[in-house]
Amino acid sequence: MLYEHMVRLNNEVKSILDDSRAALELSDQEMITEVLEEEEKVAKEKPSVYSNILKLRIVALKKMKLEGWKKERLKQIAKHAPDEMLSSVSKPSNAIETGLSPAEEVAMLPRLFAKQEGLAKFGYVPVAASDADVEQARKGVEASQGWEQCDRCKSRFQVFPGRRPGDGALTSGGHCTYHYARPLRPTKEKADTGHKESIYPCCSQPVGSSIGCTTADSHVFKVSDVKRLALVMPFKKTPVQAYKKSDKAVCFDCEMGYTTLGMELIRLTATSWPDGDELLDVLVRPMGEILDLNSRFSGIRPEHYNNAIPYDASSQGSSNPEAGEALEPRLRLVGSPSTARDLLLQHLHPTTPLIAHAAENDLNAIRLIHPSLIDTVLLYPHPRGLPIRHGLKMLTKRHFDRNIQMGGARGHDSKEDARAAGELVRLKVAEMWKGMRREGWRVEDGVLFPPLPTGATGKGGKAVGGGGARLEGV
Repeated sequence: MLYEHMVRLNNEVKSILDDSRAALELSDQEMITEVLEEEEKVAKEKPSVYSNILKLRIVALKKMKLEGWKKERLKQIAKHAPDEMLSSVSKPSNAIETGLSPAEEVAMLPRLFAKQEGLAKFGYVPVAASDADVEQARKGVEASQGWEQCDRCKSRFQVFPGRRPGDGALTSGGHCTYHYARPLRPTKEKADTGHKESIYPCCSQPVGSSIGCTTADSHVFKVSDVKRLALVMPFKKTPVQAYKKSDKAVCFDCEMGYTTLGMELIRLTATSWPDGDELLDVLVRPMGEILDLNSRFSGIRPEHYNNAIPYDASSQGSSNPEAGEALEPRLRLVGSPSTARDLLLQHLHPTTPLIAHAAENDLNAIRLIHPSLIDTVLLYPHPRGLPIRHGLKMLTKRHFDRNIQMGGARGHDSKEDARAAGELVRLKVAEMWKGMRREGWRVEDGVLFPPLPTGATGKGGKAVGGGGARLEGV
């Protein structure tokens, strides 16, 4: 009930036309967090009157008008202003104390590499599709004559790459009406009896009561089949580059939008690990005609393309200082997803640790097969196991008490997400090294030594037989 009334008030905020709307409006996840934190606070501080306090709060929200909600939100914003300002800037990596040097941290990463066995059924692609598979996909696409299922409203529609002759349409079926948030079952209270219907957080409507609360100009679709993905753009294994050597790992994040070829890469960001420095941040021109930039999640809007400047290798790792009207750095534009992938590969070889959250989505977007993968979804598994997973936003809040992805309808920031995944990995390295030290592992002069057998010490206390492993960058 708390959630339902907060959704109602938040929807009223959306009607505000002045600049205050962006600050006052809560995203779906922020509302869920607000409700959970409020209920938890009451349960901890006043458990004996928990039910009564919540009932009074529900009544207050039920009677509350927009002005009252605005005042309450402004108080919350003022209270958390320092935290929100800090959340817009990635927390420095040295906030996590691992007890190791940067090179030693990197050398610990192979212990966190994802085991490839069994991951294919969850969307990871360990082996490229064969020519026969790609040809089979080609025949299937030709036979379907462009008919797809909408990724949002699930209706059938036809897509016309290159535009339909006569009227130039890209899709059939007209506008798409849908709910952008997944259904959520309200928290059941002690006084509740019977079944509680699931609702859509985006509009607080019960599931099945409406076809949607949001309208888009076009239906859209997503391709998940590996053979069809390879038909659009072949997968590529990270090549061996003997002349390249790095003492750092790489974190990356991709943003995707919908085109006439499915869901394609539209932004690629990479940062070095563990320092978090920017390596690459480019806007990408997809191969198909754009149907929807998926701005609520990708953060990319038409003005990003309008204001973009051509990518120049000499400017790699830097942003144009001319922000323009949007007060955002002008992104550098590359001509295709394969070009963006090649830029990322300049920082990789097969043994380079590559870090991401829900990495299968990002790897499939750039069609990359990389053996040395660290996925924070796998490092911090959901108790119920895959395919259920914890979100990056929730993990960052839980482990660092910091908010990310606070853009609401403005979407995500891929640089922020890449760095957040990197910090979760540093935290895991710190925990792992703490346990190893308890077991007797130690570092001396850049060399990692395992626990010694009882009484088996040599000169300087080091393992007899030179059993240490030098901690060198990969």
